[in-house]
Amino acid sequence: MQKNNFTDKTLQTIIGTLLRYGVWLALGTGAAGGVVYLLKHGGEPMHYASFTEADKSIGQLLKEMVTGIKSHSGTSIIFLGIILLFLTPALRLLFSFIAFLVEKDYLYVLITFIVMMIIGISISLGYSH
Repeated sequence: MQKNNFTDKTLQTIIGTLLRYGVWLALGTGAAGGVVYLLKHGGEPMHYASFTEADKSIGQLLKEMVTGIKSHSGTSIIFLGIILLFLTPALRLLFSFIAFLVEKDYLYVLITFIVMMIIGISISLGYSH
């Protein structure tokens, strides 16, 4: 009979590491984008009298981000850092779901699935304009 080495302590360690490195990666990406932005636009004057809201879909924003990163746009790199920061807890949730499946803890599988569905529905309804 094979012993299962996957314990709660192992799960906590993996999730903690995922969160720690995810936040550090997001922070590093955002900081690098800030440096690039300041190097390119640091001397430009700011116009605080007018504000233009960019009301775009998430798909359009992601396409612009990828295009901007290819052209070394500081704002696009900062936006990538923000996306990475949002993805960090989402990956934690996904990993928890898989870990609960492996542990056969079906109550927590159900709870995690419900939370993922609530987040998915909220995102889809929030961007359906």
